[in-house]
Amino acid sequence: MSATARRVWAQTRFETVAVLRNGEQLVLMILLPAIALVVLTTTDLVPLPEPRADAALGGALAMAVASSFTSQAIAVAFDRRWGVLRMLATTPLGPRGLLAGKLGAVLLVLGVQVLTLLGVALAVGWRPDGVTAAQVGGGAVLMVVGTGVFVAFALLLGGTLRPEAVLAIANLLFVLMVVGGGLLLPLDTLPAPLAAVAAYLPPGALGEALRTLCTVGQVDLVALGVLAAWAVAGGLLATRSFRWDA
Repeated sequence: MSATARRVWAQTRFETVAVLRNGEQLVLMILLPAIALVVLTTTDLVPLPEPRADAALGGALAMAVASSFTSQAIAVAFDRRWGVLRMLATTPLGPRGLLAGKLGAVLLVLGVQVLTLLGVALAVGWRPDGVTAAQVGGGAVLMVVGTGVFVAFALLLGGTLRPEAVLAIANLLFVLMVVGGGLLLPLDTLPAPLAAVAAYLPPGALGEALRTLCTVGQVDLVALGVLAAWAVAGGLLATRSFRWDA
């Protein structure tokens, strides 16, 4: 392993441990998606595609992916204020290494989220009957690309605004994504004009793609393309706008 790779891996481990030791972030990233999964599976408050448990799992996984947006935006904003980012950017790790470490940590935490949600889903009646390697691979691709989208926009928000503004905006956007963005609930439960727009936004595309994968077993290539386009756009915007200090 090269020296650069070792530094990135060390930063990835540090960022991962920091997230897993933060109670507030664990509530957002693990507890809330798990609660949503249980409620959607065990009640009929919201109409879902059948099998219901599979659709609920898809929505909960999408919610888990999107939680990285709020946690990273807030963390980056306060690290900027405290001078942490400026200090790390001048070390041998460098700006690219720091960003790679953050993305690596988000993906490792996502692995914990996925395993937790699968365990909860099994406990409330979901069974992985008929799940193929292609479906698992498709789900992994959707979640990785989706993570790239939300981390890019988290860096854009956290890297440009004051921490207090980021705290309010990031939490508000997460609530809107869950309630009316197609992230947790199917797009057909939303008003038609809103659903038409949400299908081409990251929360709606990711939520529908994962629900389709979990219930039908097919990867929604249109949704994947939408996510990929937003990932590129978000990455470009974050790269141009990001500020390393407040």
